[in-house]
Amino acid sequence: MIATYFRSIGLFEEEEINQIVDLFEYKKLNKNDFFIKENQRCHEVAFIQSGIFRSFYSSVNKEDITYCFRFPNTWIAAYSSFITGGPSIESMQAITPVELWVIKKNIINKLATNNLKWTTYLKMIAEEQYLELEKRVFQLQKETASQRYANLLKDHPEFIQQLPLQYLASYLGITQRHLSRIRSEISF
Repeated sequence: MIATYFRSIGLFEEEEINQIVDLFEYKKLNKNDFFIKENQRCHEVAFIQSGIFRSFYSSVNKEDITYCFRFPNTWIAAYSSFITGGPSIESMQAITPVELWVIKKNIINKLATNNLKWTTYLKMIAEEQYLELEKRVFQLQKETASQRYANLLKDHPEFIQQLPLQYLASYLGITQRHLSRIRSEISF
C-alpha cells in the first residue's frame, strides 16, 4: 500500500519507490494504543495502512478534546513536534487496531538532503497540512455541527460507524445527546 501511495504522487521513479519502501518499518498497534502522547517528542512519521486514529489534546479542565481523525492511506505525526523537536501538545491514539508503515525523522532528513524530489515532496506534505488546518478552522467557524457531521459522513462513510460517539461528539464540539439528534436527522 505504501508503494502504491508513492506511485500515485507521480514524483518518484519505480526504483526510487522501492528504495523508499525499504526504509519504512511495519508496525501494528492495538485499539487504544498511542502513536504519541502529549509531552513526548515526535521523531517519526507513519503511513496508516489500516485502522483509525484520533488526535486529541487536554483542555484546561482536563477533558480530552478530539480535533482530528486519521484514516487509512494518510500520514500521522505530531507535526509541530516533528518540525520543532519540542514536546507534542497532542496525543494520537488508535481507536481501532491499526497497521502502520513508520519512518524515522533522521532518515527523512537524510533523504531531503540528498534528493531534491524529497524536498519537493516534503513541501507538498506541508502544504497539505496547512490546507487541512485551514479547512478545520473554517469548518468550526462557518459550519454547524450538522454540516460538519454530514461532511464527515460524505468524506468517510466507510469509517463513520467505527468512531466512538464520545470522540465524534468531541470532534463536532457538541454533546453526545446533540449528536444523537443529528444522527437521527441524517440517514446513513
